[in-house]
Amino acid sequence: MGVKVISNADNLQVLYEDNHIIAINKRPGDIVQGDKTGDIPLSEVVKKYIKVKYNKPGNVYLGVPHRLDRPTSGIVIFAKTSKVLPRLNKLFAEKEAKKTYWAIVKNAPPKKNDILTHWLKRNTKQNKSYAHKKEVTDSKKAILEYRILKKLDNFYLLEVDLKTGRHHQIRSQLTAINSPIKGDLKYGFNRSNNDGSIHLHARKLSFTHPVKKEPINIVAPPPNDPVWNASC
Repeated sequence: MGVKVISNADNLQVLYEDNHIIAINKRPGDIVQGDKTGDIPLSEVVKKYIKVKYNKPGNVYLGVPHRLDRPTSGIVIFAKTSKVLPRLNKLFAEKEAKKTYWAIVKNAPPKKNDILTHWLKRNTKQNKSYAHKKEVTDSKKAILEYRILKKLDNFYLLEVDLKTGRHHQIRSQLTAINSPIKGDLKYGFNRSNNDGSIHLHARKLSFTHPVKKEPINIVAPPPNDPVWNASC
């Protein structure tokens, strides 16, 4: 196993920051919010960063309007005030934020670009979602659009635009077309990555600032590894 480089207050990759929100380029392996593992979540790391940078006394407020899976990387937005959190929650809930991901897959999808529609059913015990071609009991409709950006030596770089936000949506839907993401054992890739990551990266996020009402476009560089480096 490789060495995981987990974020701390000194190595945070801050992509955007103002008085209301802060955007971080999450490293693979970071958890956004605390869970049963007891590992220090990214939210606490960002709080420490804010506390030190602005010399804030007492507890630092930080709201979490959305999340990324632990093995993925890319853009995570946090609310710096309680006033802006419900506005960000609404923005994500109503799909007013445009999310674009990059994914590295070994098998080329059937088409160079396509819109995929599936019905995802979540298995909470397995923490996994299964994609069905037709609606089944307790399933939710999932839509994404992908395009092949680049053919690498042994892989393909896909750009994925999410139209819905479902549990493990990209991972499940790409597996359904026989293009599992590199390193994603849970969804059918044959080998794990040394550091436990998967090659799925939240690349771009575009939205209207909930306070300033101006367009915000954030782009996150992918992690520094040979496959990602070859894709850029």
